[in-house]
Amino acid sequence: MILLNDRRTRRRRLGASAIAGGLLAALLVAAPAGAVPDPGDVPPTPKDVSKSARAEAREAIESGEIPGQDEIVHSDNIEHLANIPKDVLPGTNSDLAFQGRYAFAGNYDGFRIFDISDPRSPKTVAQVLCPGSQNDVSVSGNLLFLSTDSSRSDSSCNSTTQPATEKSSWEGMKVFDISDKRNPKYVAAVETACGSHTHTLVPERRNVYVYVSSYSPNAAYPDCRPPHDGISVIKVPRNAPEKAAVVGFPVLFPGEGPDGGGNPGGPTNPGVSKTTGCHDITVLPSKDLAAGACMGDGILFSVKDPEHPKVIDRVQDNVNFAFWHSATFNQKANKVVFTDELGGGSGATCNEATGPNRGADGIYDIVGKGEQRKLVFRSYFKIPRHQADTENCVAHNGSLIPVKGKDLMVQAWYQGGVSVWEFTDSSKPREIAYFERGTVSTDKLTLGGSWSAYYYNGHIYSNDITKGFDVLKIKDRRTDPARWVHLRELNVQTQPDYFD
Repeated sequence: MILLNDRRTRRRRLGASAIAGGLLAALLVAAPAGAVPDPGDVPPTPKDVSKSARAEAREAIESGEIPGQDEIVHSDNIEHLANIPKDVLPGTNSDLAFQGRYAFAGNYDGFRIFDISDPRSPKTVAQVLCPGSQNDVSVSGNLLFLSTDSSRSDSSCNSTTQPATEKSSWEGMKVFDISDKRNPKYVAAVETACGSHTHTLVPERRNVYVYVSSYSPNAAYPDCRPPHDGISVIKVPRNAPEKAAVVGFPVLFPGEGPDGGGNPGGPTNPGVSKTTGCHDITVLPSKDLAAGACMGDGILFSVKDPEHPKVIDRVQDNVNFAFWHSATFNQKANKVVFTDELGGGSGATCNEATGPNRGADGIYDIVGKGEQRKLVFRSYFKIPRHQADTENCVAHNGSLIPVKGKDLMVQAWYQGGVSVWEFTDSSKPREIAYFERGTVSTDKLTLGGSWSAYYYNGHIYSNDITKGFDVLKIKDRRTDPARWVHLRELNVQTQPDYFD
């Protein structure tokens, strides 16, 4: 068991395990003839670090303060069950979704479907080649949704990268029919302003509404020029997904003016005061609530009318937050955890120099009722294990672990690994378990680590950017009750009522 709350201690190694599992045979489907992975959609190239940083990383490995290159370490209450390396899709692994016995794993070159009925031995069911970053993925019934946030020559899976200034450029949402998991069919494409960096489903019986989040990192992109302060709302009829279309663009930040700012996570520039779009939105349908992480702002809004969301409250952190990235409600909907993606995901921010309050989670209580509700800051949480300056590490995607009366969460931290932590007391969060690999490189700052880590039906699933799909099991009295909670479907950005 671990309790690593002393931030003065860089690390205490508690156990290691060999990588489990192996490369499974893959089935490539739904890729048009001639389709190939697109070299235009690649993660940032490795960045040189100083000689002193390289020496410090090697010294820390030799002394046992951090794990060796690619070495796996974890707390005693975590078991590493399986790892499935990348196969046909060589791009960056991204987000995850779940349905029944299947996991859906996004990748910059498409998506992969796993049969996870035996978590110790996941099987590849299909790999779909359809390039376009970020390829965040969600599922609802027989439909799968894929975000495209890079300039493409057209909406097909045969498209290639091209400059955003080209008139023919396409970005937006793609829709697949997954009624046959072994043979997904591409059925619709909807172009959206500034593309789709992420998306969130608001499902209804006859339709699925899709909130498309995009923002303006580059004013040269014609559809992203400020002010770009709203979200695209797509309506997808379940029985006729080919009729999917944008039905609105609600402005969440009216009155910001043409000089709306926004900073994609510059490590030395916290305090973004204006926003030009949302990075991610999480909805809690059972409460008609949503929380948006919108570059310089955290927002709480009502989704009673899914085509016309209404902002209830808005907060900023001009001291420690650089880039509001994602949001997670607790089950009672009286707290929200916002993440700060300091450094845009490619920075080494889990070090002593950055400190415990930047590149962290911000925990907010929701106080009041109805449209008078307010977000009130309580504390920060950051993993207590310092990482090397060659490891990109910052707060990223996570989900609740459903235990009544407790607020527990599992979360990805890129090369900081997977952290399980508790925030039942909003003012005193603490880590209770972890899993991580050693640095991808001891010479360069190289993108890697867990992009998303989610709890689903008794296990933790992580999509590692470079190493592939990991399955973990936590064995801890605090999380044990969650084993009895089973869902038919999980898109983390559409939070379920676990105990309904």
